[in-house]
Amino acid sequence: MPHPTDAANPARRFIVIGTSSGGLAALRKLLADLPSDLPAAVFVTMHIGKQHSVLPMLLAAHTAMTVSFAEDERVPLEGHVYIAPPDLHLLLDGAVMKLVHGAKENHSRPAIDPLFRSAAITLRRSVIGVVLTGDLDDGTVGLQAIKASGGVTIVQDPAGADAPSMPTSALRYASVDHCLPLSEIGKCLVALLKMPDESCVESSQPRRVEPYQTEHEICLAGGSVSVATLSQHGQISNLTCPECGGGLWELGFAPPRFRCHTGHSYTVQTLAQQQDVVIEEAIWVAIRSLHEKKALLDRQASAAQLSGRPESASEYQMASTQLDIHVEALMKLMGSLDGGAEAHRRAKEAQEG
Repeated sequence: MPHPTDAANPARRFIVIGTSSGGLAALRKLLADLPSDLPAAVFVTMHIGKQHSVLPMLLAAHTAMTVSFAEDERVPLEGHVYIAPPDLHLLLDGAVMKLVHGAKENHSRPAIDPLFRSAAITLRRSVIGVVLTGDLDDGTVGLQAIKASGGVTIVQDPAGADAPSMPTSALRYASVDHCLPLSEIGKCLVALLKMPDESCVESSQPRRVEPYQTEHEICLAGGSVSVATLSQHGQISNLTCPECGGGLWELGFAPPRFRCHTGHSYTVQTLAQQQDVVIEEAIWVAIRSLHEKKALLDRQASAAQLSGRPESASEYQMASTQLDIHVEALMKLMGSLDGGAEAHRRAKEAQEG
């Protein structure tokens, strides 16, 4: 249940912010531009993973607002900044914060899309979504959900972002209301909050915005979902989940994305990146096994030589040499994969530029 003191000045307007690489500097600048009496609550998801984080302390020195990690079942207050804690998704279930240890989305926990999606589905017109600097494309689908639910969307101008991929993806695939330099976003937020609150302009029975609604319910419940539910919103692909090995359902989005029945979710960019990781791990396992087999063959060759069996020793040595050739081939393959990934990255940056 919500804490009794949360009723002091509960927020009625909600700003959700997502960022990744370069996010600390961007957040410091943005929060410094917001007044202490901001008539909204601010929620931040940054890709901090599961390691210990002092992000609230690092940000508090640059803003007059109160900054803290979000707490489960608490009602957010105006003029406060709430940070998604390590290894937990921060969700909004109406005007109440929820923390869930659900499946990773876009290989991240906390992830941006769950926060944005939950705010869009449960708060609708009272939400402003902001995507700042970051790699890959977490936040794009979340902005789509905010726009589809009647909220306002803002993206940092990629030209000034330390990592332009996230804002570039959002601009390409989501309907963005404002694309601004970082120095202008704070002013825009203050101006938007001075406009009339339209959150009450909803029908008595607002329509379900799918598949965002179902995905919010999946995440709120912890992540796992029935095959029948997934089949209602997508079709089974011939791909498997890099996290758990389960089948992936392709959801009909631009950009395409995938979800498995245990709750893991990927955009096509994140899935491709994780497949690279799986391939690299498999190659290293193969190289290790070849090294171990070579060591065993070398021992057998030595034993055969000592026991007066030179022909057997020669056979073992030939087999060992052949394994060296295999290892060399795998190392070249590893290099070509790294080079291909780098070439793909450069081609993508050139296309986006």
